[in-house]
Amino acid sequence: MKEPPKKLVSRLEEFKECADYSLLKSLNADPQAKVDGDDHAPRQVFSGHYVPVATTPLANFEYITHSHTFFNELGLSDDLAQDDGFSQIFSGDLSAASAPMNQFGWATGYALSIYGTEYTQQCPFRTGNAYGDGRAISVFEGVFKGNKRWEMQLKGGGPTPYCRGADGRAVLRSSVREFVAQEFMYALGIPTSRSLTLYVSKSETIARPWYSDNSCSNDPDIYMNNPAAISTRVAPSFLRVGQVELFARRARTEAHENAQQELQMIVEHLIKREYKEEIDQNLTFNKQVIELAKLFRKRLISLIVDWLRVGYCQGNFNSDNCAAGGYTLDYGPFGFCELFDTKFQPWTGGGEHFSFFNQPKAAEANYHMFWTAIRPLLEEDVDALDELDEVRQGFAEEMNKQCQGMWATKLGLVEFNQDLWTELLDLMIHSDVDYTIFFRELSEIPDDIQDLKKSFYTEASDALDEHWDAWLKKWLCSINDGRDLDELSVKMKKINPKYTWREWLVVPAYQKAMQGDYSLIKELQDVLGSPYDEQSQEVEAKYYRLKPVEFFHVGGVSHYSCSS
Repeated sequence: MKEPPKKLVSRLEEFKECADYSLLKSLNADPQAKVDGDDHAPRQVFSGHYVPVATTPLANFEYITHSHTFFNELGLSDDLAQDDGFSQIFSGDLSAASAPMNQFGWATGYALSIYGTEYTQQCPFRTGNAYGDGRAISVFEGVFKGNKRWEMQLKGGGPTPYCRGADGRAVLRSSVREFVAQEFMYALGIPTSRSLTLYVSKSETIARPWYSDNSCSNDPDIYMNNPAAISTRVAPSFLRVGQVELFARRARTEAHENAQQELQMIVEHLIKREYKEEIDQNLTFNKQVIELAKLFRKRLISLIVDWLRVGYCQGNFNSDNCAAGGYTLDYGPFGFCELFDTKFQPWTGGGEHFSFFNQPKAAEANYHMFWTAIRPLLEEDVDALDELDEVRQGFAEEMNKQCQGMWATKLGLVEFNQDLWTELLDLMIHSDVDYTIFFRELSEIPDDIQDLKKSFYTEASDALDEHWDAWLKKWLCSINDGRDLDELSVKMKKINPKYTWREWLVVPAYQKAMQGDYSLIKELQDVLGSPYDEQSQEVEAKYYRLKPVEFFHVGGVSHYSCSS
């Protein structure tokens, strides 16, 4: 492995020396791919782990922002964001790249399963051989500060063989949302893909279905022209459950003579890219697979528990949107719960099965497909299969245990109290509380229900007030066990954020950006970069408040399609 540079990287010439393309070196290219990457029309891909693809540059691009936090983490100087060659590459023009960088990117295929059911209908050929990265093109893989390996992917970098007839572009609206949301999730302390840079075209626009002003329609009711944009998202890898699943399907059906081998190769690569520090490379392959299953289960459960903790809902948590490294991936149909509802679902196409409190079940379905996909690798080892099956069978029990532990910690309890929690859920629902504000105010350890009413969207009845008072007394009794309550309050505030994603405050940011004003994007970066901290009174007045009534049921604010 290459040694990362010792000083902050400020020029493209220094940046390119970090290049180290492990995926391209260790996995197979599609044998039918074009060497020059001119491969943009929809087609079936029958084998191979990736397809070389040339990116499509943004016309007349303009820099919007970059993540100062992530640049620093990578060992990059903020000056690099203004380097002409660097900007050219990450706005989609790889002609500025020179060795050891490549002048082409790569796209990958993956399978789709929804709640444990395999699908091929989304593929235009009805085979599943054209389903994959339709507009996400990886352009760089390298080793950076701390000897950490990262893969960089352009979202909206142009069509690939997996584009299914689409244009391969992303609009500014969705690009702003993904860029800000990834760094917000990181600030919350939750594993996630990261944001590097954001560029917009000053001349290229794209028509997408969206909502007219103040529309209460469930589905978009107009076509709207949006500026084309490219955001760069970064992760240790972009390997997904659906990707492993694709190679397992091919191995199961003997789709080609190397199908079983390619399944093993992708799993070996997953272990090296995502679990190298935790899995002993001296173990036999079968034992490594068992360890992989255990570690991915642990990471995935921890991730979902964190999502519930902060109110995040991944509205389309299919196997193709489930990172095999156990972190949050794909900020398309997502949202954060404001008015508390266990069935909260921001995406109009998601349904109740992907709603807020159903995410543990969706995660288990994805894990089931992962377990199904790696099982053929152990088919000649009965003992290993038995051990793998035990790991699978323990998923739900461990998820429940971890969730209960999280709810206890969120409430400041030493151990989970089912009766207290069940009663609270009922009260939260009937009082229309704001999820984030309620738990933050509870972290102040109030002794009167009036102190919590800052989080109520509706006025409580006298009977409901009495119920709240009774619950509050039980809760205070439970936490008042000799611990220092001031210290407990500080501890609770470290897991109950003060600031959260509120779509009605994000919409003005991308609307202004469409007019060339990026100030609100940078303001959101600052505010959401410190979600647990007390901030200025001005910030609190603007960002720590209930959703205004006029934004309820409004398309593009309270709910939205996956159009991006």
